[in-house]
Amino acid sequence: MATDRTIALNDDVAHVLSDFTQWLARHGEMSRDHQTFFAGTAGRAAKRLYYDNKLLGTAAVAPMIFLEAFFPSARHLFHRPTRFPIADAHYAMGFAFLYQATRDPSQLENAIHFLTELKKSRCQQFKEYCWGYPFDWVTRNGVLKEQTPLITTTPYVYEAFLQVFKLDPRDEWKLILESIARHVSIDIKDFKISEKASSCSYTPYDKGGVINAAAYRAFMLTSASLLFSNENYWKIAEQNLNFVLENQNPDGSWFYAVDNVRDFVDHYHTCFVMKALAKIHALTGHTATLKALGKGVGYYLGNLFDADGLPMPFSRAPRLTVYKRELYDCAECINLCLLLRDRFPVLGTTLEKVVAHVLQAWVKHDGSFRSRKLYLGWDNVPMHRWGQSQMFRSLAFYLSEGSKHRGQGPNIPGQDAVATL
Repeated sequence: MATDRTIALNDDVAHVLSDFTQWLARHGEMSRDHQTFFAGTAGRAAKRLYYDNKLLGTAAVAPMIFLEAFFPSARHLFHRPTRFPIADAHYAMGFAFLYQATRDPSQLENAIHFLTELKKSRCQQFKEYCWGYPFDWVTRNGVLKEQTPLITTTPYVYEAFLQVFKLDPRDEWKLILESIARHVSIDIKDFKISEKASSCSYTPYDKGGVINAAAYRAFMLTSASLLFSNENYWKIAEQNLNFVLENQNPDGSWFYAVDNVRDFVDHYHTCFVMKALAKIHALTGHTATLKALGKGVGYYLGNLFDADGLPMPFSRAPRLTVYKRELYDCAECINLCLLLRDRFPVLGTTLEKVVAHVLQAWVKHDGSFRSRKLYLGWDNVPMHRWGQSQMFRSLAFYLSEGSKHRGQGPNIPGQDAVATL
């Protein structure tokens, strides 16, 4: 039964989402990004030098880190505004949740609009539907060219098409879902780790080892195995799931990767892994997955929140950070708590606290969200991929779940006049 406080919070969330929708219509669907400083020619060269020569590279990237910490709006000097498929997927899901909460047809139209954009932005060089970044991404292992499919992006698009397909079944969308599943099962590669476990590649070309990559693939192929009655998809998913389970640390955490280099533990990657496990358990009732989630929740609550009970970026940081809190962390915290509060009720308290904090501290006057709380001030540059779309989706998910418990839609001001994108 919803409490008066929860009902009031739902109505506040509805107001914020209405304002954000109108901001998005004014602002447009392209933005700069967390990676903007390193997406252009100068930034890529500096980052590559950093990986090749730490001393010289540190000097090269230092000006950009300084700007990120003290003058985040300087992003406009480094790269153009860009459209991000992962943001479009989150917006599609967010508007689908708004439709579920309100039954306002314009919200479903908005969701379909973003699916249409996703059809345009697929990686054209691949036969099957898949998505990656719209910029060259310099990593320690080399440069990933734009439009390289990523297992950390494509499953979000799968979820977006699946969510809207369930609301408005269309043969075209089912065919796209089938294509995505074929890509993820075939083009993304497996690497045997143990008798029962396999890592998977991050792209069609690398050697694997990243925990959240395997978690994404395990969930997506578990879903596809049920949707398309394809037992082979589950066999692949189970191998990747076992890799995630086998590499959970004794304290309940997961390192980013198993390469003995990227052994950091951060907030949103922890959420990525646990969200995938939560969805797999909901679909299958897999006992070992629930046990891993129990250990994970214990670590999560004990190590990835600060003294105020709010999400903090790292429990084990890979480098010096220039910010205190991250919008992305708050968004993923809300998502995780919504997925798991039925199995771990303690997360219900965390959920209400974080939602209230976001509404109080992160909403700007124009309707968008702040991106980061820096050690001095805020990063107020709105970045679709880096927090805006994720927070929109998580709050819309919250609203949709709240409307189920109340048995009615929330009180959205001017609902009939909400901007259609």
